[in-house]
Formats: sequence, C-alpha cells, structure tokens
Amino acid sequence: MTTNQHQNVVRFITAGSVDDGKSTLIGRLLYDTKSILVDQLESLSKTKHARVTSSDAGVDLALLTDGLEAEREQGITIDVAYRYFATPKRKFIVADAPGHEQYTRNLVTGASQSDVAIILVDATRVDLNTNPATLLAQTKRHAAIVHLLGLRHVVFAVNKMDLFEFDEKVFNTIKVAIDDLAEKIGLSKPTLIPISALLGANVVTPSKNTPWYQGPTLLEWLESLDTSPESEKLALRFPVQYVARQDGSASDDFRGYLGEIESGSIRKGQKITVLPSGSEATVAEIYLGNGSDSKGSNAVDSAQTGEAVAIQLAEDIDVSRGSLFISAEDRNPPVLSKQLSADLCWLDTEPLSLSRKYALRHTTNTVGAKVKNIQQVLDVQTLSHASDVHALSTNEIGRVDFILQKPIVADLYDQSQRTGAFVLIDEATNHTVAAGMIREAVAQ
Repeated sequence: MTTNQHQNVVRFITAGSVDDGKSTLIGRLLYDTKSILVDQLESLSKTKHARVTSSDAGVDLALLTDGLEAEREQGITIDVAYRYFATPKRKFIVADAPGHEQYTRNLVTGASQSDVAIILVDATRVDLNTNPATLLAQTKRHAAIVHLLGLRHVVFAVNKMDLFEFDEKVFNTIKVAIDDLAEKIGLSKPTLIPISALLGANVVTPSKNTPWYQGPTLLEWLESLDTSPESEKLALRFPVQYVARQDGSASDDFRGYLGEIESGSIRKGQKITVLPSGSEATVAEIYLGNGSDSKGSNAVDSAQTGEAVAIQLAEDIDVSRGSLFISAEDRNPPVLSKQLSADLCWLDTEPLSLSRKYALRHTTNTVGAKVKNIQQVLDVQTLSHASDVHALSTNEIGRVDFILQKPIVADLYDQSQRTGAFVLIDEATNHTVAAGMIREAVAQ
C-alpha cells in the first residue's frame, strides 16, 4: 500500500468509560455523513430496544454499532464493533470499544490496530468540585493504554455538553483535569473538543451553542490528520513465517520465504542480512501473495510495508520460521536478546505469577519466558507507580522483566510497534494473558 493510500484511510478507536456515548458518537458520524442505508434506518426506527434516541434522526444511533443481541438487550457494548464510512476527503475505519473494565482486553485489541484514539469524557460524570476536577478511573485507564500503545493522534471529546448548556467554564474545568492527566502519564498535549453526540454539536457540523470554541469539529480534525505509516520511515523488517519448497527438476527447484513486510521495503537485487544467524544474501526474486511458482507469474521488482510476499534468495543459506530479514546496510539493527523489560497490559483473570511458565510470541517466533521481576504497577486512580509488588491482576498495567529460553531479535516499541510488541501466552491454559511492549533489551 502506498503512502497516498495510507493517507486516505484513517483507522480510529473510541475509548472511554461506560455510557460516555461512544456508540452514539459513531452512530452520529455514520448518520451525518449519510453512511447509513435506508433499510438500516427503517429497521432501527422500529426496534424495541430503544435507549437514547436522536431527536432529529428518530433512531437510536448507538444501535448502529452494537451488533450483538446481548449488547442490544443490556444496553452496553461488549465486543469491538468495526464500522466504515467515507467523506469526499477520506475513508474511515472506526472501532467502537467497550467501556466496561472487564472488557479492557477488547480495547487493547482495537487500539493496537488503530492510528487515532477518540477518548470520550462524559461531562456529567466528572467531579467538578475537586481541584483539579476528578475524571473517571476508566477514562484514566484508557488514556494510559492509548499512550502505552503509542497511538500517534489522541483527541478528548468532552461529551454531553448540552446538559450544561454548553457552559465554557465547565469545559475549561474539565480541560485542566485532562491536561493534568496527560502530563502525568506522559501523553503529548492532547486536542480537546466540546461535543454533544446526541445532538451532533461539533461532531460533523459546528455548533452555534459554542461560540467560544474556535477549533475544528471532530470530523474536520479527523480529516486533517497525517496518518502516513511511521513504519515506512523505518528500515526493512521481514519476519519469515513459512518456508515454501517446490521440488522438481534442477532448473525448477524453488525455495521461497513467506511473510508480511512489517516495515520498510524490499527490492530485487538488494543485499539483506538474515538474523539471528547474521548471514548475508541477495534478493533474487519477489513474488506477491504466496509466490506460487518459480516462473515469475507473480513476480515484482519491489514490495512495501504491509504486503504479503514470498522472497527467493540467490544464495543457499539456513533460513527458518522466526528468522528476520533486514537490510544489510541497516545502521540501527534490532537487538538479539534473552533479557527484556516490557510494559504489560494484563488481560487474564488469573494474575501474573512469578512461578508460572509463559510463552512469548513475538512476530513469527515463540519462545519460553519466565518473569524475573515486576518493577512497578500503575495505580490508575492516582496515576503513580507502586513498586515492591509480586502480582499483576486483570486490566492492570505494569513494567516487567523477562528472561527468555532463547534469544529473540527485537526492536524497542518506541522504534517499531510491529517488531517491538508481543503477546504472552499461559502454557498451561493456552490463554493469551497479556499484551507487551518492549522498553529495554539487553544485547547478547
């Protein structure tokens, strides 16, 4: 996919606490951009599961994203719902994440696939009597997760301002609290927009009720973002997923290395280094897709980030699943390491145990991992870090030290979100128990 194609697509997630209005906001975007089919409108108008109805739409906008029957019956979002809409300027892929604490793992999944986060803050549920005002714990948790996952663009949409008659003082009080939150978790100065998802104020069209707000509407802000992938600025990272053989006559013998280009690009004739062995080779052929044969039916001269390819090398060297191709001229290669420090978002109901065996799955590689130490755990309420802890419970965020059974080739998460991330699997239950972001790697 080219940079221009990336630029034309915005992937964003809505986050925040329960009943902050995430599903209603997405429904408003779909409705006001005319991305809803007539039969959908008619179906929603007749639904018996009405919660909050838009006065001008005549339908429950939240039901446009709450697709599961259980979601409609309970009036909550359970799973991440993906929707698509477009304007003359851009295309959008939007994920509506659950607000309940028990579904935080769903948020992590949705956010990891997004470039942009919209964190909704329900103005009616902020304690305005403290200094600074007190935000909900789940709002803080979601902001911390968005920061840890490295989303490049974050906006706080202060929702339900209509219930305060769009009072500028209320908005400014909440703004101070959000700025304080951003500073404490290390989030770059965020954008804030006063909105009413129900009425559509400052969502797609500017509101006459906020003459004191001179910034963009939420849609204008989304349309203006630079979302060209950071990975295109990085050097080649190609984890080998599968080695394909097609044995025939000597002239037709084919060995291709299949996988997806996580960052950078690769071209025919390029010199590459295969890690962890350190062997060098030359790219002989590149095939899009699975490289079905050696006759060049899918052959291309080059391939880019995000493309699935099969690569044939001129030299016969040892390459297997888990090997990593990088440019031979890479001046900042990844580190071969058995000792890692990483931030974990703990997802399992069973807490992290220092005595339990885990499998760490990194790109196409899976290795045994033992937790050596828990450095600190984030206290969501106070935004401070507690040390001298021996467990990490559901939805908690902590910094953890690992010793691996064998070394992996890894970047730091700040350098590459693809090759600097991993998931942790409990070997006894086969559950995915945590999402991890590598912060330090000790070289072999």
